[in-house]
Amino acid sequence: DECRVYATPSIISDVEYTCRNGLLEHLDPGEDSVGTRVEVEHVGPGLLGDEAKIDVRVASVEGRRVAFEAEVTCGGEPVLRGRHERFVVDT
Repeated sequence: DECRVYATPSIISDVEYTCRNGLLEHLDPGEDSVGTRVEVEHVGPGLLGDEAKIDVRVASVEGRRVAFEAEVTCGGEPVLRGRHERFVVDT
């Protein structure tokens, strides 16, 4: 309990959902996306009670493949940085 942290799998999940939700706003009805690649570096701690901020930006679009660059900070300090790719699919 004294070392509750923002674990890497949880951060990656939050980055993926952030990218997906942002992308959904720009897709046509009947389209969604699936994650196809994650490359991250966990560079610092995020402790229980810290405010987490997830910043993502579209790095490239190649057909149905969309690549994002992501940076996560907690308490203003870097926690994770990397890339995430998604592929647009018909539902």
